[in-house]
Amino acid sequence: MSELKTNKISTNDQNNVAIDNALNLKSYTTAGRNALTSVAGDMIYNSDDNKPQIYNGSAWVNFGSNVFSTDYLVIAGGGGGTGNNVGGGGAGGYRNSYNSESSGGGASAESPIIVVANPAATYTVTVGAGGGSAGSNSTFSNITSIGGGGGSSKNGGSGAGGGYSSTAAGLGTSFQGYNGGSVTSNTSPWGNGGGGGAGAVGGNGAGSTVGAGGAGVASTITGSSVTRAGGGGGGSEGGNQGTGGAGGGGTGSNSNGGGNATNGATNTGSGGGGAAGAGGQSSTGGSGVVILRWATSDGTISVGAGLTYSSATVGSDTVVTFTAGTGTISWS
Repeated sequence: MSELKTNKISTNDQNNVAIDNALNLKSYTTAGRNALTSVAGDMIYNSDDNKPQIYNGSAWVNFGSNVFSTDYLVIAGGGGGTGNNVGGGGAGGYRNSYNSESSGGGASAESPIIVVANPAATYTVTVGAGGGSAGSNSTFSNITSIGGGGGSSKNGGSGAGGGYSSTAAGLGTSFQGYNGGSVTSNTSPWGNGGGGGAGAVGGNGAGSTVGAGGAGVASTITGSSVTRAGGGGGGSEGGNQGTGGAGGGGTGSNSNGGGNATNGATNTGSGGGGAAGAGGQSSTGGSGVVILRWATSDGTISVGAGLTYSSATVGSDTVVTFTAGTGTISWS
């Protein structure tokens, strides 16, 4: 139980608290501090570092540590078109905070993440892989984008298109991506639906009509406008192939016409093209990406093992693009 000791308590007619002597924080070594069961707002004096520290809810940071905002674009891996007569894969979930540009599913830009320039404060980054069925999630700190739907796992960041045996469209995740296209007439030559994109619903399939993949969303976080997270086009047993959505969506296959499905573009989170009948090639979705941007003067990033990345300077900002792996990062 905590114990409060005082020599004297007096009234004060000012709107403050005053003490006659220096305020002394409880002293701990780093090992003793780490053994505490702490909650946000706890304060101690670290006798190893000779610094007062406060717990921010996830890490102990020094008093006076610099905090600043970091913008992000977090795109999950896209879904693929694996199976017999399936729709195009859905794009990975798309979450953005930069420059008031859109997030997926018609959502507005989100708020930047406030980070601490202290090596003890670490943040997890994961780049989701594209899937033959559903794609994998991507994360930065508490921001998670959901992998795109594909194959038999039709719901996702953006939904997969409907197919011959499962005609309903896959559903996208709110504020991340759109639904896939459905099959509205399940007749020969069995045109399938396109996968949903971050920026638009996938096209419907019906007989000789094959659904196109939904379009992706453009971002200027790297300094130039790039569209990512397009849905994959539907497959067909006729003469048509569903086109991929703008931003890297794959083309659907055509088993009778000899056209193979193509994969979603790497590091765009786009959906792969849907497979047609037994002669149609399956596809995989494109891998995701995590891009961070902040004012260079605010902090210098350190990247832990397990992450593949590149760094660039754009004006007065630093832009770091993570293209594979999972690990932790920090700033100082």
